[in-house]
Amino acid sequence: MEFYKCGVSDALQKLSSFHPQKFVKNNYQRPLFHLHENSLLNYKDATETGIRIIAAKQPLDDLGLCRYVRQRRIEKSIADNYAYEVHFTAGEKEKIYRAVGFKNNAGGYELRNEYFKGSSSPKYISYINNKVKNLAVFEGFFDFLTYQTILQNQQHHLSNLPVRQAGFLVLNSLSFFERSLLLMEKHERIHLYLDHDNAGRKWTEMALQRSRNFKDESALYTGYKDLNDWVMNFGNLLVKKELKKSIGRHL
Repeated sequence: MEFYKCGVSDALQKLSSFHPQKFVKNNYQRPLFHLHENSLLNYKDATETGIRIIAAKQPLDDLGLCRYVRQRRIEKSIADNYAYEVHFTAGEKEKIYRAVGFKNNAGGYELRNEYFKGSSSPKYISYINNKVKNLAVFEGFFDFLTYQTILQNQQHHLSNLPVRQAGFLVLNSLSFFERSLLLMEKHERIHLYLDHDNAGRKWTEMALQRSRNFKDESALYTGYKDLNDWVMNFGNLLVKKELKKSIGRHL
């Protein structure tokens, strides 16, 4: 009740959604949030962000947002296909802002522009179920857009990318990782593209221990924060390493 700021009846309803404890391959499995497919449209565990969506449209027309997408090394056609140009207000201000928006399955938007990072309520996952065996999982939607850009532009398949026929899950927040596990496991192979930070490594390791169906794909962008950072700064790390070696030789 304290955590969700809700009454007794709502708390009992939330507790009932926990998956029963059970044993899996002689290892005790901790209780998980059970994610029913219809809950994608009925998720209510979100706080109001103070952001009000005025309009959401495709394709992107705003010149500043188009420039921002190019800076993030995303193909315009990919952004136009998956993202929205969102007009919104924040707090009590009447000024209308614009951002690249990525819609989640509960009707909220992740919002990004050159100066702003936020989301509208409700906060939730974005799940694209293509009814195939493979699922690619990302923390943020720019990693997903980067993935789609790579698939569109690559002339040869990268070994770190699953087949083109895959479903996609954008968590929009790592807080949704654990409660999305049952949804992930509806697929035979789950490819994880999580961030190179403590939280990303923690959940990746947990998933690998949980099932052999999970695969860590983050080696593709070793040395970078995430998939989009790798694409934006490819080669910079090598330059820095060579520069450090050169400086070392002259000391």
